[in-house]
Amino acid sequence: MVKRPLVLRIGLAMLIGLVAGILINEISYAFLREDSRPPKQIEITIPNGTGDLVAAGQQPPGIPENMSFVVGDTLVVHNLDVVDHQLGPMWIPAGSDASLSLEIAGQYADQCSFVSTKYLNLDVKAPLTFATRLYGIAIIGIPLGIVLALYAAIAWPVKKN
Repeated sequence: MVKRPLVLRIGLAMLIGLVAGILINEISYAFLREDSRPPKQIEITIPNGTGDLVAAGQQPPGIPENMSFVVGDTLVVHNLDVVDHQLGPMWIPAGSDASLSLEIAGQYADQCSFVSTKYLNLDVKAPLTFATRLYGIAIIGIPLGIVLALYAAIAWPVKKN
């Protein structure tokens, strides 16, 4: 007769752990919602005079030194300067455009001729999918349920009839 209360207690502890896992995971997801957006085209415009500003050690206005992307984004660079520029593997002649498809998640520091630091940091994040969210719930909820079941077994032992 000890089996049934023990199974119910373990089941209840696992249920509480999974509910807590869902709450924790969904609160975290709410803060990371920007990373779960669909891929899009992101544009940078290199203004005229950028080559002179970079040569003088100044940061051109409107050009960030760090950028965040989601896998599948396309970075399009419009060069309005009279100087040719480079960003990693892209060569952007004066007055033209170039694009770079970002297909692999990771953090990159690409050589860049249109920022004063000479490197542009690109953070390419994997999209948050439904499977990622389920994994987060499982990785939090199952261990928490086990800990709660062990604690309940120690704090309130099942009495034998």
